[in-house]
This record gives sequence, C-alpha cells and structure tokens, in this order.
Amino acid sequence: MVRSADTLLFAIRGKLGLTGAKPGCLNGDCGACTVNIDGWPMKSCLMLAVEAEGKKITTIEGLENTPIQQAFVDNFAFQCGYCTPGFIMNCHSLIKQHPDADDNMIKEWLESNICRCTGYAEIERAVKSVLRKNM
Repeated sequence: MVRSADTLLFAIRGKLGLTGAKPGCLNGDCGACTVNIDGWPMKSCLMLAVEAEGKKITTIEGLENTPIQQAFVDNFAFQCGYCTPGFIMNCHSLIKQHPDADDNMIKEWLESNICRCTGYAEIERAVKSVLRKNM
C-alpha cells in the first residue's frame, strides 16, 4: 500500500523492489528515474504513485531485450551505467512514438536526461541505428 504523498519512484523501488529507475536529482532534472506511463516517458520522481493508478507502467525491468537495449551495448552508449535505464526508457518511447524521428527530434528528446560520464554521441548513434533498422 502506498501513501498519498509517495512518489512513483519510491513506490517502484521501495514497495515493489524494482531498482532499475534510479534516484538521481529527485527534482526532474536528470532523468535517471524515467519510466514509461502508457507508452510515454515520465520522470517517476515527479509523479505521485496515486497518479499512476489505472495506467500502464513500464520500468526498465519490463523491457526484456529490446532493440534499443542491444543498440546501447553495440554502440558503447554507457559508462558507469547509472543513467542508462532512464536513457533507455526515454529512447524506447521515442522510437515507439516517433519511428521517423529526425536528428533534431532525437537531440530534443535526449535533452531530458543527463549523463555525467560520457558524451551523447554514442547514445544518439544507438537511437539512430534502431530507427534505421525499423525503416
């Protein structure tokens, strides 16, 4: 049972034991806590758990070997890995919602996540590789 003040991040990690969504900034800046709500990326630190009632919530644990996950591996699109689940969730939504995304749209979507270890070129390359395969 969650309390009305519990964030979705707290409920997912603390109540359900799903630790893929990470507590980073806890104010919506970094995107490490990104999950998908009804197919769209949402920073779970900004959403109350009660707001997610009746919605389809997908965490990184629910993706199971998607093309974007493999593309991150193939393109070395991670370093320490802390931000990786949030990036993958965001990129997974981008690919599903905008399969014809151009470079500008990709960059715009990636701006909602922060990686302090590596550049974004590898992440962009991973997204583009999946989009090209889907064409």
